[in-house]
Amino acid sequence: MDVALITVGDELLSGDTVNTNANWIAGRLAERGVTVARILSVPDERETIADRVAAYSDAFDRVIVTGGIGGTPDDVTMEAVADAFGRGLVASELVRTDVEERLRQIATRLPDRELNVDVDAEAALPEESRPLLNDAGLAPGCVLENVYVLPGIPEELKAMFASVADEFAGERRSRFLYTVEPEANIVPALEEAMERYDLTVGCYPDREAGHNRLKLVGTDAAELAAGSDWLLANVNASETPVSREWVDADGDRADGGEPGDSAS
Repeated sequence: MDVALITVGDELLSGDTVNTNANWIAGRLAERGVTVARILSVPDERETIADRVAAYSDAFDRVIVTGGIGGTPDDVTMEAVADAFGRGLVASELVRTDVEERLRQIATRLPDRELNVDVDAEAALPEESRPLLNDAGLAPGCVLENVYVLPGIPEELKAMFASVADEFAGERRSRFLYTVEPEANIVPALEEAMERYDLTVGCYPDREAGHNRLKLVGTDAAELAAGSDWLLANVNASETPVSREWVDADGDRADGGEPGDSAS
């Protein structure tokens, strides 16, 4: 299964907000064997969102869109997703009732505040979409064909994703190895491993940890195990993290210690 992520928000593009949602969702999908093929951040522009949703819906098995839902003027994601499929917006009785109940709960917690919320606008979803009620907030999400629309608030996003997580499953499997060998020295072995076995291998240097992390990815458990065993034998790798002493061009250790001291 190939999935594309679209995160919506001017604040993501300006650097005002760190895009933790994309990182979190990608991690959860990887755990389920799903391939994340695209991660795209777009501004709060209805036409831009609609264009990318339509294109990605055709190109990938699933599309997840986060952010831009709710009652503020820049919340245009629902309208954009509806536009992508040529639909209008409607507020079902189920969603309207849920929003009203959540507003009552909020009013109980904030008795000194008057809540002026347009319930129909808050509950409006694309026609023929499946509502996703927001157990951790107010604005609902939805599923329209192969597009999943989730909130941008991290706590709400995580709760709503949990309700649809079982709809995402793939055959992708991964395994991590660790080596203190310099990256340049192991390139031939990594290339040979990918020629010998049906898998891909990525190398990710981690100076702070003092090792290179190898990530093996494949869809066949036997191939993944065989490739892992081959690399363990050919690149001085380990299945548990190891570390080495990194020394910079001036002869100083990267961790501030003296060359020759033991590294943890």
